[in-house]
Amino acid sequence: MNKGLFITFEGADGSGKTTQLNLIKNFLEEKGFEVVVTREPGALDLGKKIREILLHYDGVVADRCELFLFLADRAQHVETFIKPNIEQGKIVLCDRHTDSTVAYQGYGRGQDVKLLKDLNKLAVNNLTPDLTLLFDVSTEVAQQRVGNEKDRMEAIGLEFHKKVRNGYLELQKENPERIKLINANNSIETVFEDTKNIIINLIEEK
Repeated sequence: MNKGLFITFEGADGSGKTTQLNLIKNFLEEKGFEVVVTREPGALDLGKKIREILLHYDGVVADRCELFLFLADRAQHVETFIKPNIEQGKIVLCDRHTDSTVAYQGYGRGQDVKLLKDLNKLAVNNLTPDLTLLFDVSTEVAQQRVGNEKDRMEAIGLEFHKKVRNGYLELQKENPERIKLINANNSIETVFEDTKNIIINLIEEK
């Protein structure tokens, strides 16, 4: 592999995507790859302030305001962190990216999906992940895993999160080559094996 890779981890809160991201990081580092882990929103100093507003602000946040906060964080993140690391030949593992915005603000909040996709392209300057792993789990199970301590997004309600899940599944149907569906109802070990095999195939292709 002569250049870096950009791999995103998507799914509902409680899907186990962050656990799998960390397991994959350890696996790849053991294989000798240089790996960086990041997240959206809130990877960088500016983003951390935006993340605090998005997840914990206790006042009203208008839907479009919420959207542009996510996009502002993403534009900064891509230009100052993701792209430079890819150019240095590193594997970038990112917890949430553009598909989260379409699933949550588009399908969940009911905003214009096509417009969101266009705004995402603007924010990332046409950067596309080499691979997106979608960890799919039933909404009821995901909410149980999250528990009672929920942030502002997690606490919206069951119907909202069902719409988000359906949005993710629709995105996967539209982009089967990039977005690989993983059954996250299975054990951590089984999910890890599925995830690892998909990533190994990508690296071998590169």
